[in-house]
Amino acid sequence: MPAEWEPQTAVQLTWPTASGDWRTVLNRVEPVFHAIATTIAQHQNVIISCGSDTDFSRLSHLYQNHKRISFYRVDNNDTWARDHGPVSCYIEGELELVDFTFNGWGNKYASALDNQISRQLHQLGAYGSAIMTSEHWILEGGSLETDGNGTLLTTEQCLLNPNRNPGLSRADIEQRLQSSLGIKRVLWLSNGHLEGDDTDAHIDTLARFCSSSTIAYCQARQADAHYESLRAMEKELQGLCQPNGQPYQLLPLPLPSAIHNDEGDRLPATYANFLIINNAVLLPIYGVPEDRVAVERMIQAFPNHWVHPINCRPIVEQYGSLHCLTMQIHQETSNAS
Repeated sequence: MPAEWEPQTAVQLTWPTASGDWRTVLNRVEPVFHAIATTIAQHQNVIISCGSDTDFSRLSHLYQNHKRISFYRVDNNDTWARDHGPVSCYIEGELELVDFTFNGWGNKYASALDNQISRQLHQLGAYGSAIMTSEHWILEGGSLETDGNGTLLTTEQCLLNPNRNPGLSRADIEQRLQSSLGIKRVLWLSNGHLEGDDTDAHIDTLARFCSSSTIAYCQARQADAHYESLRAMEKELQGLCQPNGQPYQLLPLPLPSAIHNDEGDRLPATYANFLIINNAVLLPIYGVPEDRVAVERMIQAFPNHWVHPINCRPIVEQYGSLHCLTMQIHQETSNAS
């Protein structure tokens, strides 16, 4: 399984529909999707699945001059491509897209249509000549963070949760990760969770590889309700070692000031939910004071990349952010082959 920063051909998005969860705020959400799609298209191709005939026709016309953006008509339940999209893997240097079963984050939400999106896009030719295989166990892209050299960072709360693969032990999960994705070692975090997160602590909300030796992670102020949990996670990260025995370089990202919805519930805003693409990083921001520091930290972590801040305040209303909306498709041949 390649690291996210390895060369890509495209990023996949699932456009929100007027009948879905975004229907009451679609006028605020669509501009964010537009910003994400057009920013990615400055660097590489964008694959967008549309859940209605109306959206497919409207968007195909609206973006007809954007040669790097392609639309496909595929039914959906929701918009979180990170978790229903295929995972890139290389077999003897050739790209294989692995389609895992998606069950709506432990049967919390309807997911039957989302579980078919990747296979339908493959049948429509969206992924070019890439091979697709299906794995009949439950795994979401947001729960996977790899350095591209066989190390996976993930959380116990998600991967070992009985609402995903009941009956499978930690050893069983590790064996399946090795068989499906070539993972050689798994670094498990037992701490870390954001209020409002309904994914059971996806790693892409908490800690991310910026390189094979650097991990960016969420750090809360002492007055924040997340402080104890994230401090415990920080201590776990400090105890992890690279395959060569050296500790990881850790880059703290501030936790955004508390953002609440109209019901007063805190939303899981996080800067760890950034997306790495070819020569660029898309960073979610939220219109809070910590945005500036987060941008500075991303520039520090990725000195050879453009850093594109994108305001994802409307997106976090549905308990996810930028990385959750996207799934990268890597290039068809590995540079390491």
